[in-house]
Amino acid sequence: MNGGQDLGGVMGFGPVIDEPNEPWFHERWETRVLGLTLAMGALGLWNIDKGRHARENRPPSQYLNWSYYRIWLAGLEDLLNQNNLLDKAANATSRNLKPLVADKVAATLARGGPSNRTAQAPARYKVGDSITTNNEHREHHTRLPRYLRGQTGEIVIVHGAHVFPDCSAHDKGENPQWLYTVRFKATDLWGQDKNPNDHVHADLWEPYFV
Repeated sequence: MNGGQDLGGVMGFGPVIDEPNEPWFHERWETRVLGLTLAMGALGLWNIDKGRHARENRPPSQYLNWSYYRIWLAGLEDLLNQNNLLDKAANATSRNLKPLVADKVAATLARGGPSNRTAQAPARYKVGDSITTNNEHREHHTRLPRYLRGQTGEIVIVHGAHVFPDCSAHDKGENPQWLYTVRFKATDLWGQDKNPNDHVHADLWEPYFV
């Protein structure tokens, strides 16, 4: 979807300024938001793609003005409401959901959530192949940013088949698709005044290609 989160190539926001010795968190409440998001995600009622969509699916006026963890909190609030977890009559205990307890946190985080899956068909492309991305502007969640749509690049890594976010974020199954790292020339994306030696690398799924 096109929204406030898709900022690649957008002008007028000024330079990205590094913060020397930047802390992990700037406010104590941010630690609580991260902890709550991880703990509630461990219930297994939604996946990482639904979580991303909940954060990115915000009006641009919110996404561009709120802080990083304020956006995370808003996304979590939406997911809790969608799953009736704020309703006392439908709480986790009555639904036999197992909450993430303190002594299981480290092991749960270490286990992660691998997205690699068994391929359903052979890969259409190999390293060195040239591909062109589609120029479709879908309203659903996607990992294909606007500035890479309709662009031509070169396959540099074949990662195997992985969960397809465009389906996974909308309860349409995992639909595993081949995932590739594609290299694009900066001059093709941003104009001939850019350094010809600069490139952008993006991890893109096979259905994004024409």
